[in-house]
Amino acid sequence: MFRDVIHSVVLASLLSLPMPSQEAPQPEHGIPDGAKFVIRLDDKLDTRKMHSGKRFKAKLSEDLLGPDGSIIERGSKIKGHVSAVDNGFHARMLLSFDEIETRHGWVPLFATVTDVPGEHGLKPPDDEGELEREGTNKRHEIERAGVGTGVGAGTGAIAGGGKGAAIGAGIGAAAGALSSLFTDRSLVLQKGTMLELRLDRPLHIYSR
Repeated sequence: MFRDVIHSVVLASLLSLPMPSQEAPQPEHGIPDGAKFVIRLDDKLDTRKMHSGKRFKAKLSEDLLGPDGSIIERGSKIKGHVSAVDNGFHARMLLSFDEIETRHGWVPLFATVTDVPGEHGLKPPDDEGELEREGTNKRHEIERAGVGTGVGAGTGAIAGGGKGAAIGAGIGAAAGALSSLFTDRSLVLQKGTMLELRLDRPLHIYSR
């Protein structure tokens, strides 16, 4: 009997205790992953003059809007770096993005390049966002070699008549072909180049 009384008293005491307050979590605003937006480079990126780790800057070229009304204004600064670079026959580069400026400070930015609007000499970026030059056009090669042949033949004819022209044509053809190989190797993104990006993770903007 006494035990039952004690049990009842303890239970009544527990029920009378105030429940711990459950504060609503601070609202979190942001841009969902998968959102696409366009930025503009503030630096020139040239595979001939770059190395992995080179840092670059860019700016948001349009307002970035979230479904909850969040906004990152056009002109906000972006920081990134070159993850990989190759200046081989098909020059390529891989860009990574580090931070983007918001009203509440800099926040991490995880994004992939999906397009380079207005640039027609590039292959469409792959799943990792790697940028690569289109392969050298064979017709372009032949035309360049032809121009080289004409110049060489003219020079050879002045030097030694018909025989000189034939020799000069051979030299000119070789020079034209080599010129094409060496001048078409680099991949250059000029300052002001626009890049379309896709968010790989949500872009969190905390209200304060």
